Amino acid sequence: MYLAIKEMKHNKFRYGLIIMMIMLISYLIFILTSLATGLAESNRQAIDSWQAEAIVLNADADGSLRKASLTTSQVQKITKNKGPASVIGELSVTASQKKSQHKAAAELLGINKSQFIYHDLKIIAGRNFKRNFEAVVDQSLANKGYQLGDDITVAANTPKIKIVGFTKNAQLSVAPVIYTSLATWQQIKYGGAPIANSSAVVFKNNFSDKLNADTEKLTMAQFIQKLPGYQAQNLTFEFMIGFLLIITLIIIAIFLYILTIQKLPIFAVLKAQGIPTRYLIKNTVMQAFLITIIGLILGVILAAITKLMLPKAVPMSFNYQLLFGATVALLIMSLLGSLIPTRTIKKVDPAAMIGGN
Repeated sequence: MYLAIKEMKHNKFRYGLIIMMIMLISYLIFILTSLATGLAESNRQAIDSWQAEAIVLNADADGSLRKASLTTSQVQKITKNKGPASVIGELSVTASQKKSQHKAAAELLGINKSQFIYHDLKIIAGRNFKRNFEAVVDQSLANKGYQLGDDITVAANTPKIKIVGFTKNAQLSVAPVIYTSLATWQQIKYGGAPIANSSAVVFKNNFSDKLNADTEKLTMAQFIQKLPGYQAQNLTFEFMIGFLLIITLIIIAIFLYILTIQKLPIFAVLKAQGIPTRYLIKNTVMQAFLITIIGLILGVILAAITKLMLPKAVPMSFNYQLLFGATVALLIMSLLGSLIPTRTIKKVDPAAMIGGN
């Protein structure tokens, strides 16, 4: 440890460059990890807030809420003796506010006032809706200028919907959710015609009863994986982070190998003085550990500052367990990289090096 620190102090610029490289790579990994987490949460926030375990859709929907449609008779069969259930209707809309002419893509969800999703809504401002064409909306719309009492239009030739409350953690497919009554949803989507009762039924428990062939049950984890773009987005970020970890290993190995080659005469002198090879290898590994720790700390600080400076519209979220895992992975990669030059250290021959051969 003493020799590692002494050498780093003596060659501040050289080791400072390596630390800066580690800092930038770790910073990029932390930012990508946080963006991946934030985007994933924005895709499923509303679903997580339901605290449900299963969902039932029609079999032809292939797990997609946007393509799902259930009749009244199907809903009655699905919900019979299966525990707490909540019927939902989904419609992708564009909410527009007349006074500001602002438009926002949103997810209109119709829910039943007697069921658990309605009762579990966390109202942070205003109240829950009580009548048709009233709505509780995600707080992200408040950041865009929407206020309590505003009338919004979500479809042509339909009555306006009045915002009576705001809730938190209510986004679906990276769009704010507008919660309203099931009757309002049916009126907007079908013009009041009895075409479909709802889109799906959500259950608090993962029941084991068999369903008819025309319906399909999914666990919430399976349902989330089928959200549009969710799986592809996560895989993209995972591959990017994985490649960055491999790049970290290569950079550490290259830098330490070059430094090792430059220090061969010094290693030869130290070996000639009786310092064991094991101590020199330990010193090299300790240097890699120290520069990685310093680089990681600086990367964390830089990522935290970035999060504070970014606008709220950027879906960035710190998952501390995931970030800790990324930190450990970076540390392991750097230590593995530090082991690559050890073979060169073992092969140093003091007699040949000092003799000039």
